[in-house]
Amino acid sequence: AREIQEEELRRLASRVAALLQGPELGPEAAGCLQRLHLTVAATKYPRKLDGKFVELLQTVLVSSKCPEQIQVLCAAILREMSPCNGLILSCDKIQDAKLLSLVSSVLLAQGNNKAEVSAVGQRIVKVLERRMPEGESARCLLPVLSNVISLSPESLTEEQTNVVSKKMADWLRYASVQQGVAQPSGGFFSSTRTKQPVPVTEIDGAIATDFFTVLSVGQYYTPDQWLNVQAFSMLRKWLLCYGGKGLKTPNSDDKSGVDRSFMSMVSTAFTSSRLLAPKDRLREKAFEYCQRLIEQSNRRPLKKDDGDLQKACLIEAVTIMDIICKQDPSYVYRAISFLKILHSRICGDAAYARVLLPVAQFFLNHSKMAAVDSDAIYRHLFTDIPAQLFHNPSLAFEFVQFCKDNSQLFTETSSIFRQSFPNLFKFLAWNSPPLISEFVDLLPFLLDSGTAIEIFHLLLDLPCLTAALDIQMRSTALPTSERAPSDPAVKPATCLEAFHHPLYKSMFQYLLRTKSAPEDASERLIPLRQLLGSLASSPRVVQCAETIPVLLELFFRVVAEFADAPLINQLVVLLLQRSDQLYELPAFKDDVYRVLSSQLVMLCKLRPALIVELSTEILEFSGAVSNVQNKEVIFTHMVWAIGEYMSVSYDKRCTVEQINRFFEILEAVLFEITQLRPLANRPSYAPRAISVLMATLTKLAARSQDLIPRVSMFLSKMKTFVQSPAVTSVYREEDLEEILIQATELMNLLKMPSMAQFLYTPPVNVASTRFQREVNDSLPFALRIVTRLLELAPGSAP
Repeated sequence: AREIQEEELRRLASRVAALLQGPELGPEAAGCLQRLHLTVAATKYPRKLDGKFVELLQTVLVSSKCPEQIQVLCAAILREMSPCNGLILSCDKIQDAKLLSLVSSVLLAQGNNKAEVSAVGQRIVKVLERRMPEGESARCLLPVLSNVISLSPESLTEEQTNVVSKKMADWLRYASVQQGVAQPSGGFFSSTRTKQPVPVTEIDGAIATDFFTVLSVGQYYTPDQWLNVQAFSMLRKWLLCYGGKGLKTPNSDDKSGVDRSFMSMVSTAFTSSRLLAPKDRLREKAFEYCQRLIEQSNRRPLKKDDGDLQKACLIEAVTIMDIICKQDPSYVYRAISFLKILHSRICGDAAYARVLLPVAQFFLNHSKMAAVDSDAIYRHLFTDIPAQLFHNPSLAFEFVQFCKDNSQLFTETSSIFRQSFPNLFKFLAWNSPPLISEFVDLLPFLLDSGTAIEIFHLLLDLPCLTAALDIQMRSTALPTSERAPSDPAVKPATCLEAFHHPLYKSMFQYLLRTKSAPEDASERLIPLRQLLGSLASSPRVVQCAETIPVLLELFFRVVAEFADAPLINQLVVLLLQRSDQLYELPAFKDDVYRVLSSQLVMLCKLRPALIVELSTEILEFSGAVSNVQNKEVIFTHMVWAIGEYMSVSYDKRCTVEQINRFFEILEAVLFEITQLRPLANRPSYAPRAISVLMATLTKLAARSQDLIPRVSMFLSKMKTFVQSPAVTSVYREEDLEEILIQATELMNLLKMPSMAQFLYTPPVNVASTRFQREVNDSLPFALRIVTRLLELAPGSAP
C-alpha cells in the first residue's frame, strides 16, 4: 500500500466512485473501499483525494440505504483524510445511534474545533435522553462521548451532565443479571425454540447473587450489560470532570468537599438514592459498584486472563473510591474499613503489587481526615515491593511515578519515605535509562541533612548495586541445594559463590539494605567493589554508571541549598576519600572525577574556611604525587582552591605558618613532577597540573613574602625543564610554550611584591565583591603588561 503512487491512487478512487454510484453496494465495493482505506492509512504523509470523491464518501455515509459495512469504511477513510476541506457532514438531525457515532467520529477527527466538539456532545446527549427504538443501543455512543469529554469537557451544560449521570447510575446498578442469548445463525440445524435465560456467574463459576459488574461472567451479554461495562470504563474520567462542585479537566484532581465539618464527614445519607441529585446518586451507585468489585476480587478465577482482569478492576475501583471520597468525605469511613481488609488480604501476594499503589494513595489522601495510622501500609509498600520486584519495568515506572507525584505529601507526613531511599534506588539501578528523568525529580525530596551523606555514598556505589542485584537474582534462581553456605576457609571463586560466603555476606546485605543505615561502610565495601569488578562489562551495569554524573551534579546542587558548615566539611573529606574507592569502570571513573572536581570548587566557594579547617585532609590529598596522575582533574581543582581561598581575606584564622605549610607540600609535589630524570619511562603529568601548581605557589608567596625568593628561583628553572630532551619527548610543544610563558609572567609579577600582594591578597571587605572579581578576570592581561614592562629592563628573562 505504501508503494502505490498518486496516479494509481487516483485510478483506485475513480473505480470506488463508480461502484459507490452503482445500483448495488456489494462485496466488490466493500473490497475496493478496504484497499483504499489501507492505502491512505499506511503512509505517514497525508494522501490527497479529489474533493468530489470526498463529498461522495460523505453522501454515501449518511445514506439510509447504504449497508453498515460500507458506512463504516467510508467513515474510516474520512477519518484518515482529516482534516478534510469542504466537509459537509453534520450530526444535528441524525437519529440513528450507529450512524451518529460514525459521523461524530469523523467530525471529532477534524481537530480540536470547540464548536464542532460541542455540537457533537449536545447531539449525543439528546439521543441518549430519549427512549431508544427497538434494536438500537446507546453502546456505540459512549466511546464518542468519552472523546468529547477529553477534547472539551465544558461543551456539556450542567443539565446535560445530569442527564448522563442519571443514565450512568442506572447502567452501573441495574444491568440484567441474566446472560444474553446467541443470535440464530439461520442455518438448517438452528433451533427455533426459545431457550430459558441463564443467570450470569461469578469469576469462580458460582451463580451471581448480586448485581452485574464488569467481573460478572456470561457466554453472551445483553445490550445493557455492555453499557454497564462501558459506563465503568469511562466512570473515572466522568467523575473527575463533572463529579465535583466545579468543572474539572479529566487529568485534574478534585479537592472539593475536603473542608466539610466532621459531622458531615461521618454522617450517612439515609435518603433514598432515587431522591438524590444526579451527580450524588451517581457517586452512590459508583461507590456500591466499586465495593462489589472488591468483593468479587476475593474469588479465585477459573482462567488466568480473568485474574489479570481482577487486578485491573481492583486498581480502577480503588482509584474511583479515592475520587469519590475527595468529592464527598462522607464516604471516607465506609471506604477505609473496606480498603483495610483489602490491603491485609493482598499485601502478602506479589502478584497484587500494582494494586497496593492506589490503596496507598487512598490512605495518603484520607488517613489524616479519618484519624487512621497508615504507617504500616507505607512501610510494607516501601520495604517489600522494591526489594522483591525491582526487575519489573512497568511496576518500577509506576512505583517511582507514584513516589514522584506524592513526594511533597510524603515528606510532610511520613518519615518512612526518606528512610526507604536505598530500596527506591534499586529501581534506578536496574532500570537506569527509563527512570533517570523520574529520579531527577525525586532526588531533591529524598535529600536532607540526615540522608545526604548516605545518598552520596549510594550514588557512587550505584553500579555496584546493579551488579549485586544481578547476583541476587541469579542466586535466587539456583536450586536450594546449590545455595548452601560456602566454606569460610575457602575463598570464593565467583561472585555467585561470594553471595553466600561469610566473608562477603554482610557486605552484600548492607549494599542490598531496604532502609537507611547511616554508617560509614565505604571502606568496608572495598573488597566487594573489587569482587564485583568482574561484571563491569555488563550492559546493565554500564547503563547505570552512565546515569551517575547527572544525579551527582543534582545532588550537590540540592545539598548546597541547605548544607551547614559541618555537612560541607564532611562532604569535602568524603569526596577526597571516595575518589580512591570507586567501581572499576574507566569511563565511569572519568565522569565521576569530572563532576567531583567541579563540585569541590563549588563547596570551597560556598565555604572558603574549610581550607583551613580541613588542612590535614587537604594536604594529605594534595601532597600525594600519585594523585597528580591518577586523579589529575580533582587534584588540579583542589590545588586551585588552595591558592584561591588560603588567605586571610576569606578566613581570619589563616596564619603565615599555615600558608608556609601548604607551600612546602605543594612545592615538593611540583619539584617531584618537574624533576629531570634520565629514565626511559619517565611519567608524564598533565601540563594543567603544572600550571596550577605554579600559580598557587605564586599566590601563597604573595601572601607570605618570605617565600618569594624560593618561588622565583623555582620558576627561573622552568626554562631548563621545558627545553630538556626528556621533557620535549613527552609533552607537546605548545604545552611547553604555555608553561614557559606562565612561569615568566609569574616570576615577573613577584618582582613587584606589592602588586602581587594586591592582586592575590585583596582586603577582607572586597574579597568577594564585584571589584575583586573584575580584578581576577583581568589578571592574565595584567600579567602580560607587567611582563612587557619588565622586558624593557636588561636581564629580566628567566
